[in-house]
Amino acid sequence: MPPIHRSSIHTTLVLLVFTLMMAPFVWAQNGTATADTPATGASGAHTAQDARFVMVASAAGQTEILASRLAATRSQSSKIKGFAATMIRDHTKANDQLKSIAQKDGYTLATTPTQTQEAAIAKLQSLQGKDFDTAYASMMLSDHHAAVALFQSESTSGNDADLKGFASSTLPTLQHHLALANAL
Repeated sequence: MPPIHRSSIHTTLVLLVFTLMMAPFVWAQNGTATADTPATGASGAHTAQDARFVMVASAAGQTEILASRLAATRSQSSKIKGFAATMIRDHTKANDQLKSIAQKDGYTLATTPTQTQEAAIAKLQSLQGKDFDTAYASMMLSDHHAAVALFQSESTSGNDADLKGFASSTLPTLQHHLALANAL
């Protein structure tokens, strides 16, 4: 098992803080302060957990695509470039599926990455070659740990059947991404 780098720990902590910071926003959108209490949305009852899942997953998916597009031009590693192509393909497909569910069931998608995610992308934009590869690999590892946890939680504890199905069907792909990121 590779050693844990300070940047990986920092990124994981930043993602955790972001997730906790998103909770009040989602609660305010849904008019509820608990994840188990349904709130009325455009298509019926939404829980704060389901709405939070849609916001966090959509922002994270956008971030993976943006970071991976950078890898196509800034990486010097064919392994990183191949991984990035897989991220773009798989996360575009997942984002399209989530968008379809959100539109059908009346959920709000994130329109941009979070400020923390934008800062991580800005950091990548300032790097080239090996430095880029190291930062990108660390980001992908941290992001996919968080994504697997998010999708596992939704697949087991979500209220919306469409979102639970999406999370369950997408989880194996994210677990595969995590394994690939571990090998970078």
